[in-house]
Amino acid sequence: MFKHVFASVAICQMMTVAIAQQKTTFKVVDEKSSPLTNATVILHNQVQKTNHQGEVVFSTDSRKDHTVRVKHLGYKEYTKKYDLLPPYQTIHLELTTIQTDAVFVYATRAKDNAATTFKNLNKEEIKKNNLGQDVPYLLDQTPGVIIGSDAGAGIGYTSMTIRGSDNQRINVTLNGIPLNDAESMGSFFVNLPDFASSTESIQIQRGIGTSTNGAGAFGASLNIQTDALETKPYAEFNNSYGSYNSWKNTIKAGTGLINNKFAFNTRLSRISSNGYVERATSNLKSMYFDGGLYTNKHILKATVFTGKEKTYQAWYGTPEPLIKGDRTDLERYANNNFGLYSGAEFERLMNADRRYNYYTYDNQTDNYKQTHSHLHYTYVMNNAWNFNAALHYTRGAGYYEEFREDDRLSRYSIPNLVQGSTTIEKSNLVRRRWLDNHFYGTTVSANFKPSTTWNLTFGGAYNEYKGDHYGEVIKVDIYPNTSFNDKYYLNDATKKDFNTYLKADYRRNNWLINLDVQYRNVNYRSQGDDDKIKDFGFKDNLHFINPKVGATYFLSANANLYASYAYASKEPVRKDYVENPRSEFPKPERMQNIEAGYRYRNETFNIGTNFYAMLYKDQLVPTGQLNDTGSELRMNIPDSYRIGWELDASWIIHPKFIWSATAALSDNKIKNFVEYVSVLDDNWEFVREEQFHYKSTQIAKAANTILSNNLTYLPTDKWSISLMSKYVSRVYLDNSSAKERSIDPFTYTNLKTQYSFSALGIKNIDVLASINNIFNAKYETSGYTWGQIFESQGKRDFYNFYYPQATTNFMFGLNLRF
Repeated sequence: MFKHVFASVAICQMMTVAIAQQKTTFKVVDEKSSPLTNATVILHNQVQKTNHQGEVVFSTDSRKDHTVRVKHLGYKEYTKKYDLLPPYQTIHLELTTIQTDAVFVYATRAKDNAATTFKNLNKEEIKKNNLGQDVPYLLDQTPGVIIGSDAGAGIGYTSMTIRGSDNQRINVTLNGIPLNDAESMGSFFVNLPDFASSTESIQIQRGIGTSTNGAGAFGASLNIQTDALETKPYAEFNNSYGSYNSWKNTIKAGTGLINNKFAFNTRLSRISSNGYVERATSNLKSMYFDGGLYTNKHILKATVFTGKEKTYQAWYGTPEPLIKGDRTDLERYANNNFGLYSGAEFERLMNADRRYNYYTYDNQTDNYKQTHSHLHYTYVMNNAWNFNAALHYTRGAGYYEEFREDDRLSRYSIPNLVQGSTTIEKSNLVRRRWLDNHFYGTTVSANFKPSTTWNLTFGGAYNEYKGDHYGEVIKVDIYPNTSFNDKYYLNDATKKDFNTYLKADYRRNNWLINLDVQYRNVNYRSQGDDDKIKDFGFKDNLHFINPKVGATYFLSANANLYASYAYASKEPVRKDYVENPRSEFPKPERMQNIEAGYRYRNETFNIGTNFYAMLYKDQLVPTGQLNDTGSELRMNIPDSYRIGWELDASWIIHPKFIWSATAALSDNKIKNFVEYVSVLDDNWEFVREEQFHYKSTQIAKAANTILSNNLTYLPTDKWSISLMSKYVSRVYLDNSSAKERSIDPFTYTNLKTQYSFSALGIKNIDVLASINNIFNAKYETSGYTWGQIFESQGKRDFYNFYYPQATTNFMFGLNLRF
């Protein structure tokens, strides 16, 4: 990989032409000529933030036609074209009479220079990577991230870990409204296809962060802001096409400001793909609409977005012998799997490759529709006070359908068929498992800035979830003309979540102090029948106090040091109660998070580096096994930790050449771990459990080394070419640190380009192309394992399954904006 990277650097440098350089300093001030900190200044393809003196410095060539744009919250955007840039230029920004939508995320985002570890992605960065793949794929070049998908190509069900924590530990908010499912705590972006096309910015906070709404963040937080107000009418028509017959079609339009008060926006999207894995198809549709009233004191904005997905299941994974091409082991696997493989199915398995999908039933699909309705209100009293409130309601309903061969009828309360002296107890059948839910609530916050020294935010939220889980049988082969409308299981759940918080920022001389405390109460109950357990129910009422404190010291206008301490608690998820491997009532997990870092930014360099320690009590860690819907089973571990170092840096080597890189080196360990493995007799009957003791062992699904590299060449102001690579070290499937149950280290490299221009009266035309995995690496990003010990053999027998990712593939895009 490194040979290719260095070769690319050399080629790009040889292509670079020596151009006379000059430096230009811009100072951004308000109407009273006071410096404005953190204003965004854009010159060609360079983007910088002003320092505490309101200044940025650019190195530019001597060409003519320099266009400068300056943005700052609460001020009108400044745009001016210069024939020749002066050495020093003061830019005055005018206060806007219209507030922006950024106030909706103010209470949940880390502010610039806050004592926490975060990264912001702006609209331009999102746009150049938005070719139809899911939101996690936009974050691939951020520190400590591993992405993947069941279908292998980034469309459909996707997965993401940050610092080794999966999406159950990543708190996601949309304009401050929680997105995580209240029971599973996962965020399923497959239910919001093409949401990136309506996204203004994303902030990724690593660790506990500053998140105040939604479930506690035990790995990271994603704070997503939808499109900001556009004052002029527009229309967009965006299309992508790529490998595996993958399509994205998007129509988007907005009215701009009507009578300087009203604005409306809408979007329709369709994404489809056949998937890299056999039959792992996706058919995704979405709609977005917002309408708002904007004045100098008030914003009232309603947003409705809905998504509908139909994906063919690829949850089973690919057996390890197909990944490694080991035909002998493949036969062992086929012969030891409860008779699942016989006849034609055995032959199909023996002739398959890494794209193998166990499922063959035509409608083995997941079907779900989710509609979100948000109403936001903001009141700006004066320069010191502003208030925010929101109401939200999410309606979700859907099922997954599956074929069951020769299943026992009594499981579904279906009578056996008696024919004379013969009783038929089993039949082929088709079942559906449903989830039907409602999620609603309110969030409020108030921001008070009495002086340049203090900034206070306080608020809270109340959310309530009601969900029904039930199953139905829609077809039974031995009863061809009979319908079974009764639910063979029904379980309803209610979860109430209340929180209140207070934040304070204190700035004096070179110090910025952040204080934050949250109280959270979770009341969760479930009753009825689960698919596997009858008359099952539980109740849990939890109270959490989550404090955070941090300090930033400014070494100069360009550099600062920060450190923070946070403590947080988090409740178990539904499957921890229902499918606990140890049949124990799960405990809430608790974590202490220590962060310390250094940030430096000037006209050429932008670097952030930090150390972190995430120290857990009763962490719920994956066992390596999955349930029958592809979700990981977890168990409480008394003592564990994740400790590491991260780097996020970029360097403008030349106005035409930019290099950025990230690194995440970590140690993820469980102390004094006890693993339980079932011992079976030759008839697969349970005999006992055998224990394996580990003084220190690696946490499952966590990589110790994650590196990324991005080399960007800019032939012109409107054309960019990027070579991006990613390396991930070994990932263990369970908590035994056994190499034979792990994912091999992998590297992949993507090549992306974007060219923007205007023609034929079209305001902007973007031509995008992405060639992914250009070196055709065969790799897997996730998997699972299960096994046992046969008493007669006295050795551990196990089976690994993996989710293979696509080999070389491409996506092309054409975006038109009018």
